[in-house]
Amino acid sequence: MSPTPTDATATRQHAEPPPAISFWQALLFWLKLGFISFGGPAGQIAIMHQELVERRRWISERRFLHALNYCMVLPGPEAQQLATYIGWLMHRSWGGIVAGALFVLPSLLILILLSWLYIALGDVPLVAGLFYGIKPAVTAIVVQAAHRIGSRALKNNLLWAIAAASFVAIFALNVPFPAIIACAALIGYLGGRWSPDSFKAGGGHGKAGTSYGAALIDDDTPPPEHARFRWPALLRVAVIGGLLWLIPMLLLTMIYGWNHTLTQMAWFFTKAALLTFGGAYAVLPYVYQGAVGHYGWLTPTQMIDGLALGETTPGPLIMVVAFVGFVGGYIKALFGPDQLLLAGAVAASLVTWFTFLPSFIFILAGGPLVESTHNDLKFTAPLTAITAAVVGVVLNLALFFGYHVVWPQGFGAAFDWPSAVIALAAAVALLRFKLNVMQVIAGCAVIGLLLKTLIL
Repeated sequence: MSPTPTDATATRQHAEPPPAISFWQALLFWLKLGFISFGGPAGQIAIMHQELVERRRWISERRFLHALNYCMVLPGPEAQQLATYIGWLMHRSWGGIVAGALFVLPSLLILILLSWLYIALGDVPLVAGLFYGIKPAVTAIVVQAAHRIGSRALKNNLLWAIAAASFVAIFALNVPFPAIIACAALIGYLGGRWSPDSFKAGGGHGKAGTSYGAALIDDDTPPPEHARFRWPALLRVAVIGGLLWLIPMLLLTMIYGWNHTLTQMAWFFTKAALLTFGGAYAVLPYVYQGAVGHYGWLTPTQMIDGLALGETTPGPLIMVVAFVGFVGGYIKALFGPDQLLLAGAVAASLVTWFTFLPSFIFILAGGPLVESTHNDLKFTAPLTAITAAVVGVVLNLALFFGYHVVWPQGFGAAFDWPSAVIALAAAVALLRFKLNVMQVIAGCAVIGLLLKTLIL
């Protein structure tokens, strides 16, 4: 059957790459993406693939996956880093900065507003009822995350053993999260030398096998001049990035002192930014240990509520750190009792800066190295072991959330059976019926509101 005139026209159009995209055209797209990037990293990457590879053809499938594989290796939110990488590849450093910043900025502004409403209206029956249903849903979402990571990462008995050991370490022995990651990396390094087959990556995004037509940045498009590796450029990015971290840190220390809440938030979330191997769920136990257990910036219940807000807003899930910062700044009344909103907004913005700054440095510094070869990147053995350890850590997080949901007053108090039923129903909806997170949260919120107003 011969192609129709319309098919033939489409074929000719796809044989030619699209016209060059200006910086301002790209900026409008990155701004739009910042407001529609729901669904966690998988959903965000799917949106970018559909828009940039299939529909707009700004970048080819192979180059898209090549960039994504690099971002998967880095600590930090891979979807935001991927946007930064593509923005940088198209329009130099400012293109990457704009793409990455606009991926985060809408989420930050929305979370500041929602965090303020949460603090101000948290005791209102309507809001309390909604969160009564959302909290059990969050527990089920974390269980789903452990299942998703584990099904991809735990490919043999040795990796299962690492996951089990990490769970025991954090659950029973209260070992700090960085120590678990360090031990897993060491095991992976040694295991990769002694038994390399056991530490082959179980995840990744494979190889490109589909073409959507000629792309602006196609498989054989040579790297642009700014994407060629040069030692002076690498040094410049490292120095500027280091100063962008050091200067605010020094100013905070000089103005407020090292032990002040803002200074400690900056230092703590810098460390958190470097530990986000495996996604946001992997670093949440570390954030909990520090923000809830050590510093007391918020309560366990508020941490669960913050994760719920993070799940229902666009942007990376790790943006829950903005909620942590807001609540900590607000509760601590950093600027006095008359400036609570300002204190929360400043703290939220500060922790966002220190959480995401390393991601920009990694992309702008490492991008030219990645562009120097188009071979697929491989997960190293240490990273494979870290991913296995993350499964145990995330499972511990699910148990932590579940405990505070079904025994909100502790084991000595009554068992909250309605919350347990909602959590079980949410888990079935996610794992068995494959409903998306937004649908489950919305349904559980309505159920919680009905229970609070009609029954409980």
